Amino acid sequence: MDDFKEYRQRMNEKILAAPNNIVLKRIYSVDAMAYKDGALNAKTKEMLGLATSMVLRCDDCIRYHLIQCHQLGVTTEELLELFGIVNLIGGTIVIPHTRRAFEFWEELNPQNHL
Repeated sequence: MDDFKEYRQRMNEKILAAPNNIVLKRIYSVDAMAYKDGALNAKTKEMLGLATSMVLRCDDCIRYHLIQCHQLGVTTEELLELFGIVNLIGGTIVIPHTRRAFEFWEELNPQNHL
């Protein structure tokens, strides 16, 4: 997890430091604003981000949203329910991503292994 977070931060800083990069800066800013509390709380928004990332099959995005969900107090029970919806919507092609997501979740929650 630490390697993932460090890599993500380092590369984001490089990308955002590049000159003439206003479009990416605005996209990053909108992304950060979108997950703040509003009519939906941040926890719900991160769960939506996780579900969407799983259906789109983006492993980096899945890891990012799992970290955020963990920090916002998502339970393993909530996560497994989310996985059910994801696999219903995304189909069996999402199963490998579900496996990797659950494995990473176990790394985040070593005391909660099933």
